[in-house]
Amino acid sequence: VLNGRASRVSDATRERVVASISALDYRMNQSARSLRRGRTGTVGLALPSFDSEYYGAFAEALMVRFADRGIRLVAEHTGGIVSAEISALASSHLDAYDGFVLALAAGDAEHLDRIEAAKPIVLVGERALANRFDHLLMDNVGGARRATEHLLQRGARRIVVLGGAAAEEESMPGLRTRGHLEALSAAGIDPDPALILPSGFTQAAGCDGLRSLLARDHRFDAVFAVTDAAALGALRALADAGLRVPDDVQVVGFDNIAAAAHSTPRLTTVDPNNAARADSVVELMMARLDGDSAPLGRQVIMHPAALVEHESTLSRQQIEPGRRRGGPGA
Repeated sequence: VLNGRASRVSDATRERVVASISALDYRMNQSARSLRRGRTGTVGLALPSFDSEYYGAFAEALMVRFADRGIRLVAEHTGGIVSAEISALASSHLDAYDGFVLALAAGDAEHLDRIEAAKPIVLVGERALANRFDHLLMDNVGGARRATEHLLQRGARRIVVLGGAAAEEESMPGLRTRGHLEALSAAGIDPDPALILPSGFTQAAGCDGLRSLLARDHRFDAVFAVTDAAALGALRALADAGLRVPDDVQVVGFDNIAAAAHSTPRLTTVDPNNAARADSVVELMMARLDGDSAPLGRQVIMHPAALVEHESTLSRQQIEPGRRRGGPGA
């Protein structure tokens, strides 16, 4: 109970311990405890954003899992800036922690090659980098491919990639655009570059981005947004334009945030399996803290992404063979 592992004891035992602590006014000497164990009992987590539902949910999942192991998680903010990410991994900074988890948004292999860290580091990122640290990747290409395949199966042919980027980019939007283009190629459909629409990844950015496309009167019948937040913004833009989802335009997001199940209509989205990713981060970190001396970088894990179908795309029963759907510019 004192170590924060109450799940390992019965409720009756936990209540007796808590009552005894209260009666004796016991206070744990954290400094002495850390000196004896040679640890701080703390793991750091650096995130590019605190106002993102996706990162917030991921941080909470990690916090719960580390707490069950008696480890306190402390979150820091990098703003997705390379200098802040590198500073977070500096040896002097890591002295405050037993290990560190970095959600990498801007740094690349060249930047990481400069790091000489004496503490365990686990990277959580979008793309493969040099094998110097344990690293969990997201299935960006596979998830985007599944999203586009789903839209094609539901009759869509002109699909906007909201928040897209050049497929050659080793970034989140680039990788998700790559998966989208792979699905089009497999279906024998030539992509329209005008439908790869760069934008930010927030609700406001998604709404503004799609409004700008609607103002240019480009024809499209579906939207694949590279984040759920951008997809929710797209729903607003389409509603303001008098377009029905999914009847006129189908929409798919990516991240499976909680808000996706509560929008109108509920958002079809890609689930990157964040629960399994959080489990893997904690397992990797705890193995290192418990003395696993295997070479760093031996663990590069990718959990397959899956499609979660809701109301923003047509069901199979709603598809009429040979029917041309509406949509802007149709």
